[in-house]
Amino acid sequence: MVRVLAEIDGEGLIGTFHNDRRAIPDVKIGVGDLVGVSIFEASSGGLFIPAEAASRAGNFVDIPIQEVDSNGFISVPYAGQVKAAGLQPSQVEKEIVERLRNRAIEPQAVVTVKEQRANSITVLGEVGAPLKFPLRSNGERVLDALSRAGATANKDYDMFVTLQRGNRDATISFRRLVRDPSNNIYLQPGDTLYVYARARTFLAFGASGKQGQFPFADDTVSLSEAVAKAEGLIDGQADPQSIFLYRVESRATLERMGVDVSDVREPRIPTIYTVNFREPTGYLLATKVPMRNKDVLYIANAGSVELTKFLNLVLLGATTVESFAHTNSYLYGVN
Repeated sequence: MVRVLAEIDGEGLIGTFHNDRRAIPDVKIGVGDLVGVSIFEASSGGLFIPAEAASRAGNFVDIPIQEVDSNGFISVPYAGQVKAAGLQPSQVEKEIVERLRNRAIEPQAVVTVKEQRANSITVLGEVGAPLKFPLRSNGERVLDALSRAGATANKDYDMFVTLQRGNRDATISFRRLVRDPSNNIYLQPGDTLYVYARARTFLAFGASGKQGQFPFADDTVSLSEAVAKAEGLIDGQADPQSIFLYRVESRATLERMGVDVSDVREPRIPTIYTVNFREPTGYLLATKVPMRNKDVLYIANAGSVELTKFLNLVLLGATTVESFAHTNSYLYGVN
């Protein structure tokens, strides 16, 4: 169970997008991009360059910049409608040359993306300036995009970054993103980054030195650290073998642990973990269990404490009855 819990906490961005570990994204022409086309001929007097143009600086003509239409095409004179969306500029160049080969004089084409509108990245949330910008062909990492949008004034351990890609998303703390370079992955066209601040806390009750709500004040806090933040166990009151952790766990996590959840329909299942601090290994295992936001820690009372409470109630009841008898006797004596 500890191994599964540690892996779930340690997935980060690379764990969710491990299939997208391409070094540099494959940026292609998209619908809405502004594209420029230049066509060259080996000599004047051809299809595009008139004979009297021999004194020109170059035997080429620039086709007006045009937007890739909704069907993914651009228009090239004498070549017709040419597919551009989803292709590299070099692939479009090859198609144009192939269509003009028998009409122009040794034609060559250069296709340039003047403005990218389809392959863009969006950064939102608690940043200096939310923005949307085109993805460069040499690649853009998560921290590169965040630096463009500007840093926030929040503590880095309370700052989180969510990457949304298609129908998948993953969240990581900013501090861990900086500390673990493997999570600073390359962005892909259409990615959205959402930056927000969230003060994570956990609750502690029972026979702990201090009860209440405690902030993480760090990007990760283990179960053993949480017990320490609650000032440990009260000697003579706490039961070291009855340390409970309450949280709502995902069905997938419980299934990975081998827990039978076939009779539960909900995707999120209330779960109680317990650890025994009477055993030395309990402390070691607790150091590997990461706390999550809104976890509840409960330290149970020892059985002797419960017995003492019961005996105190019995004693209190006996004392009350005895006092009541003495009071009635005194009242009857006065009358």
